[in-house]
Amino acid sequence: MFVTMPKQGACERHGGTFETSPGRGFGEVSLAQPPAENGGKQPSPRTGTPHAIRYSNLGVAANSACTTGRGGARNRADRESHALTAAQIANMKAAERHAAAIGLPFTRMITIHWEAAGVPLEAMTNATGRFVDLMSKMLWRHGSMTSWLWVHENGVGKGAHCHLLAHVPAAQVQRLGKLQKGWLRRISGKPYRRGVIHSKPIGGRLGLEAGNPDLHAVNLEAALAYVLKGASPEAASQFGLERLEPGGCIIGKRCGTSQNIGAKARKTWQTQ
Repeated sequence: MFVTMPKQGACERHGGTFETSPGRGFGEVSLAQPPAENGGKQPSPRTGTPHAIRYSNLGVAANSACTTGRGGARNRADRESHALTAAQIANMKAAERHAAAIGLPFTRMITIHWEAAGVPLEAMTNATGRFVDLMSKMLWRHGSMTSWLWVHENGVGKGAHCHLLAHVPAAQVQRLGKLQKGWLRRISGKPYRRGVIHSKPIGGRLGLEAGNPDLHAVNLEAALAYVLKGASPEAASQFGLERLEPGGCIIGKRCGTSQNIGAKARKTWQTQ
């Protein structure tokens, strides 16, 4: 249960409305035609240009950091950051590709507004970690593997929140919907507040990744671009990100992936 009040002076606290998933609400990009791309072991095409959708081992181990390097201030739990770096974006993009390559493509986008749930800014990393752990273990108990990545954002008018892309098999979506509000109550120690969590299939249809892989790839590319919109201007320019918004002050980890699609797992897979 999180009862500690936010640190005053670490990052400016703010009120404001929720940022969930505006506009089309993870809707389908039905008119886009994804160009083919030679992707090594990737099983499906990838697009070169993100389309404008306005959105959000077995994956049960502790989430791995997006930052590079070892030790030092970079990995401190109270470290502040204000944007995604080029190294973080490269890692997230590689993780998404690897998730598809191992048969666990991201099928769902989940946005959790931790500030509205009553979780202090400095506790958001732990809260997200607990949520993905509960989700991963639930899926594992019911015979499903998963992969995931998440990004934290903050800012005036948005509030501190998490965007999560995850592989959730269609058969497990109903079970996830029944359990997730209870998980949020356990994590925050407070009653669930309407609108704290938004969860939708990427592309607007369950099973799109199997029924129309090319269309799913287009929508996933757009969803990932949305999740990465808090990039620094330099990183956005390097990766050709067309959508850019302030990522806000984050204490602790700004992003993370499941271990099965992290840098170590990718390196091991490439040598097999």
